[in-house]
Amino acid sequence: MTAEDQRLNLSYSRQEDWLRWGPYLSERQWGTVREDYSEGGDATWSYFPHDHARSRAYRWGEDGILGITDRKGRLCFSVALWNSRDPILKERLFGVTGPEGNHGEDVKECYYYLDSSPTHSYMRGLYKYPQARYPYEDLVSVSQSRSRDEPEYELIDSGVFQDERYFDVQAEYAKAGPNDLLIKLTVTNRGPQAAVLHLLPQFFFRNTWTWQCTDEGCTTRPSMRQKGNVVQTFHETLGEFWLTCDGATTTSNGTWLFTDNETNSKRHPGLPSESEFFKDAFHEYVVQGNLQAVNPDQNGTKCAFYGLDLLQPGASLTMRLRLSQVESPIIAETCGGDVQRFAEEAIGDNFEQVFAERISDTDAFYEKTIPANISADDQLIMRQAYAGLLWTKQFYQYVVDTWLDGDPNGVPIPASRKAGRNHEWRHLFNRDVISMPDKWEYPWYAAWDLAFHMIPMAKLDIEFAKQQMILFLREWYMHPSGQIPAYEWQLDDVNPPVHAWGVWKIYEASGPEGKRDTKFLAKAFQKLLLNFTWWVNRKDPRGKNIFAGGFLGLDNIGVFDRSKPLPHGHLEQADGTSWMAFYCGTMLKMAIELAPESEAYGDMASKFFEHYVAIAEAMNCMDGTGLWDDKDKFYYDHLYADGKSIPIRVRSLVGLLPIMTGVILDEEIIAKLPGFKSRMEWFLNANDDLPNHMTYREGESPTDGKVTQRLMAIPSREQFQSLISVMLDEDEFLSPFGIRSMSKAHGKEPFIFDFGGQRNEVCYQPGESNSGMFGGNSNWRGPVWFPMNFLLIESLKNYYSFVGDAVKIECPTGSGNQMTLLEVTQELERRCASLFERGADGARPAHGTESRYVDDPHWKDLILFYEYFHADSGQGLGASHQTGWTALVASMLGT
Repeated sequence: MTAEDQRLNLSYSRQEDWLRWGPYLSERQWGTVREDYSEGGDATWSYFPHDHARSRAYRWGEDGILGITDRKGRLCFSVALWNSRDPILKERLFGVTGPEGNHGEDVKECYYYLDSSPTHSYMRGLYKYPQARYPYEDLVSVSQSRSRDEPEYELIDSGVFQDERYFDVQAEYAKAGPNDLLIKLTVTNRGPQAAVLHLLPQFFFRNTWTWQCTDEGCTTRPSMRQKGNVVQTFHETLGEFWLTCDGATTTSNGTWLFTDNETNSKRHPGLPSESEFFKDAFHEYVVQGNLQAVNPDQNGTKCAFYGLDLLQPGASLTMRLRLSQVESPIIAETCGGDVQRFAEEAIGDNFEQVFAERISDTDAFYEKTIPANISADDQLIMRQAYAGLLWTKQFYQYVVDTWLDGDPNGVPIPASRKAGRNHEWRHLFNRDVISMPDKWEYPWYAAWDLAFHMIPMAKLDIEFAKQQMILFLREWYMHPSGQIPAYEWQLDDVNPPVHAWGVWKIYEASGPEGKRDTKFLAKAFQKLLLNFTWWVNRKDPRGKNIFAGGFLGLDNIGVFDRSKPLPHGHLEQADGTSWMAFYCGTMLKMAIELAPESEAYGDMASKFFEHYVAIAEAMNCMDGTGLWDDKDKFYYDHLYADGKSIPIRVRSLVGLLPIMTGVILDEEIIAKLPGFKSRMEWFLNANDDLPNHMTYREGESPTDGKVTQRLMAIPSREQFQSLISVMLDEDEFLSPFGIRSMSKAHGKEPFIFDFGGQRNEVCYQPGESNSGMFGGNSNWRGPVWFPMNFLLIESLKNYYSFVGDAVKIECPTGSGNQMTLLEVTQELERRCASLFERGADGARPAHGTESRYVDDPHWKDLILFYEYFHADSGQGLGASHQTGWTALVASMLGT
């Protein structure tokens, strides 16, 4: 057991709270639903824009560059910078909003998550800060001028990195103890000339006092005050911490600055504020030269150590800080509670020793986590994928009841708000550290993303993975109806029901067979029953086991906006129905696993077994009401109107998802459940034509011919072979980088559908969407998406475990190359992983044509994990730090 494993054990046994501090600070709080108090709640981007963020106090969170905070987001730390040319102090990441970007919102910065241990006892991140004036206006105007057919205009395209005129700003964190944080900022001038940098590491309390709210657990205003070379901080529920910095010895000058984390009432009249020193005081002091902006009494709720230096070409400066609780050993034992001794001894020989030990501990943890038999480049990819996954944890607070009604000292709430967005979710009370898809573009949870995040997370921190899955089933998250909240923009939107699968995968990772966490499984199963029932009652409009899930997270994959009712009829969805069969099969496996503990689970297993078969029969029904098209040998969504079911012949992932419905039942386990076994056999005998409607196969022992396993799947054997043939066809779904979300064939032959007097068209788009319809800022009409590739790969591995080497498939289709299903999965994993791997030319496909990532020593080992990828070139698209589900590459490389 490594030192890091020991820290995890101490944390979850509640002996030592090593997880109290972490990278839980958001990277964008402005422009979110939580901060939107506009009329109707629809003007999210315009109500709280980036331009206001420096001078308006947030209500529900905080943000900053490469920052940290405690798990309740009370005391925050982040890096602030000024290059003497920017119009504002650089305190947070900038990006274009949804209306400004030609493909929706997009961060316009260069930053990278490089390392993190699971307890965040060591972390390292990098931010590249231009020495030229940051091109705020240019990024917006060019983005607005570009069409959807053009690429996005990025910071790296603007010329600000020309001649390497930028600073590398590296933030490192190490913990000497659970409440003893060491911070090291290293800034390097990469340019050819000397350059001035203003560096302000800043600490600030999240503003919970102005609003007079009652849901924070504290009533008094926190404080910071200077005592000699130490800043003393106090918070009612966090306690007393001391802060010091060695900046005075490493910069030409340095001083502590103080203000309050309050709205600038001069800039924003009418908004609540309780101080004459404002949130933007450091901007005013440093950039505007307004020396009266900061508090001369050296106290407040926000402070920074201000250092200014001239860095020669290639030179670096290092600033070291330490934040320690009064009860921490360094104060209680070493310094005896003496402020002056703390200032003298906090940053001594022990400081670098702690860093060296935590780096060594982190290396040791990953040495046992990352396979040694893969290439050094693949090890680098895995390490950064895991780092991004850990860095994108975020403290997230959203109390819908308070948000709808407003605060005693908050902005006035329009009456329309109470019937607007999320008004049916008043029970929702979120105040937790949650795994985010991307802390800038998606600084709010997405329920189906989360299930995928937890698959690689289970390799790092199995307890956190379990806690995250249970969290969304809690009564203060899950709706009383049984619906799981989707995301803050629309809590009642419908995501694919993958939560049960995520629970099952984490359960499998919780230990060897016979020693797994059945308590976790049972806890989740009970709440998942409520969610499953919600799906059956709400999403099967005709009661025929054909489901109309709606949006299902796939944005614009179809011809209609699936999140909205059609003017006539309704959609019956091949993916929605497949997801429900998948859900059913997972619940069946859970029930069988739990049945030895209680007969009641055996009864539930029977229920899910029969429900699974009913969905399969309905989906494959040949009387015109099923979703299988015998002519095209493919599954399609159907439009059901006027008593007729009309296929919508779009060849997309929608039609491939039935592949993932395979369920294998182990006869040895079934034999221990006599009640379930007898009911199952009665059902099978009463439905002896089952193989005509689906796959139902019995695996037999080669020695005595007895049944050892049973395989069920929605596609029959012939249907499965047809789907696999299409999926592995390079002229259809198989791209050099994985499975496309739509068939390439639609590039030559767009699908056209006339309905209600309107002509609807869908065509293959390997990259960004050329339309703003049905979601606008993402595209499911061609690109490669990691979650769906991962599910398809997992499903083929499942089939292989039943059929073994006896079944071979042509891969790619038409090549004459025969592969086992296991070899097919290995080929798909290879193609997906190649997005990040350095090719013969030194380029990583995900980075497109940018030469810096090929040959520049300060860029080439930096890897971005995008939301999705161009199916023909492999270039990364969408959110650039989606190390949530794109971190699944670590699970592919690690097999």
